Amino acid sequence: MLSLNTNASALSTQTSLSKTQTALSTSMSRLGTGFRVNSAMDDAAGLQIATRLKAQTSGMAVAMKNTQNGISMMQTAEGALDEVSNILIRMKDLATEAFTASTTDDDKTAMQSEYDALGKELANIVKNTSFGGKQLFSDGTSTDGTGGQLSGAITFQIGAASGETMDVDLTDRLSGTAGLAASLSTVSGTFNGSVTGTAIGTELGAGGTNATLDDLNDAIKAVGALRADLGAASNRLDHVYNNLQNMSTNTKAATGRIMDVDYATETSNMTTKQMLMQASTSMLKQANSMSGMVMSLLQ
Repeated sequence: MLSLNTNASALSTQTSLSKTQTALSTSMSRLGTGFRVNSAMDDAAGLQIATRLKAQTSGMAVAMKNTQNGISMMQTAEGALDEVSNILIRMKDLATEAFTASTTDDDKTAMQSEYDALGKELANIVKNTSFGGKQLFSDGTSTDGTGGQLSGAITFQIGAASGETMDVDLTDRLSGTAGLAASLSTVSGTFNGSVTGTAIGTELGAGGTNATLDDLNDAIKAVGALRADLGAASNRLDHVYNNLQNMSTNTKAATGRIMDVDYATETSNMTTKQMLMQASTSMLKQANSMSGMVMSLLQ
């Protein structure tokens, strides 16, 4: 029907042109930002899922940092204990050499002096070994194995959820009866602040025993047991880190599938919309010329 008041073809073409323009604008926005979802209008459900996944990956990133810091703390403690082991081995050598009958009194005096100095260094290591400003083995004033970061149960947050934690308890290894502090106190009187250390050159006569060697062996075992526990905790944290890295990688990939734009597909969509825009504009011009045909009928 030819009509001056209502141009149905032009109205239909305008509607199509408006929709095509909106779709083209969306494609250009996606290609410009790199995201398929730029607002909740683009994909309401997808945005909600992607936000949850993003929060999870962010939490896992912090948890990964926690595990690495935990490993560093454990390695700091283990490194200090490695030096303690070296000192104890040297103290055992001195105690072994000082006890034999062929050692002179002057030799024993020199050995005792070194033994006492090593005992003082044991106390220094236990008091002053720290990580991030926090003493690990003791409170910085005493050497009884209490008050330090490792003197009680500690908890690492190893995930983004409240229940994802890891507990490490080295209390008995550090300050128990057979723990580090007690063992070191036995082999060195200076460990707990007394003036003189354990006498290592005392001759017990025929058939006597050098009990200091047994004490030193016990101390070396105590240090080794604590180092083993620290190593086990570090290994577990390392596995936690690897698992978190795997989960984070796959969670980020899932987020990307929701949020990221597929440039190949979206570029094709944009090209299609541009061609439709051109066609619609051309047809709108043709539709608007229909009124001229009405006027020709009135001539």
